[in-house]
Amino acid sequence: MKLLITGASGFIGRHVLARLEHCADVDVTVLSRREMATPPDVTTIVSDLSRDCPDWSDLGRPDIVLDLAWGGLPNYLSSHHFDEAHRHLVFLRKIAGQGLARIVCAGSCYEYGMQQGCLTEDMITAPSNPYGLAKDVLRKQLEFDHGSAELIWARFFYLYGEGQAPSSLYSQVTAAIAREDSVFPMSHGEQIRDFLPVEQAVDYLIRLTLSNVAHGIYNISSGNPVSIRRLVESWFAQSGHSIALDLGHYPYPDWEPLAFWGSTERLRGALAQG
Repeated sequence: MKLLITGASGFIGRHVLARLEHCADVDVTVLSRREMATPPDVTTIVSDLSRDCPDWSDLGRPDIVLDLAWGGLPNYLSSHHFDEAHRHLVFLRKIAGQGLARIVCAGSCYEYGMQQGCLTEDMITAPSNPYGLAKDVLRKQLEFDHGSAELIWARFFYLYGEGQAPSSLYSQVTAAIAREDSVFPMSHGEQIRDFLPVEQAVDYLIRLTLSNVAHGIYNISSGNPVSIRRLVESWFAQSGHSIALDLGHYPYPDWEPLAFWGSTERLRGALAQG
């Protein structure tokens, strides 16, 4: 099986590449804007989607494309996300009509917008920030025009782990531990969220990509709601460091609901059958 990956140098992409080293029956090609270090058996094709749009044959005629690339994160409020969505649409629509069998795209829980509680894939989307809107528009456009390829939309919730952006909550906590800080500034921490280790998320993603699952939307989430405060306290406890929380130092974002998490029923059902 031939698999093309975009965004392989990103947080999720690096973990995907590491896991695929153990998949002998998968021929991996990486599409990147610049040369990057990859395992010896991985082919790298250098191309910038903002300037050119390679053909399916130029990419080695992959069976599946795993589209993880997306610039400008974690700035979720920038209008540049609409340009990103257009670039991905042009690229995916082009190769989908040339022989591609499956498209797997990284979506976002922000597509749900300000809806609270347990979020299921059949809910109507109502994004409340530019990033979520751009992802939602891209998905809807691809649903209407994805050629003969199957479309899998992997809607990620809150991931954490090694290699994450320095501004992420997990990276800030690990940095505070490394510095042996005495105080950690944060919000009041009452937000209820769905956090999943990146390793588990990548396991779900690869199985969705390579297994015979039904096309459609899948939440990549834990299904376990947890408060930000309790999560941060657990991370500090696991590290053995006692750091006081400066609660209320930061305000709550006005473009996120206070409490939401993802249903995993559809994901687990599909993986059990696939």
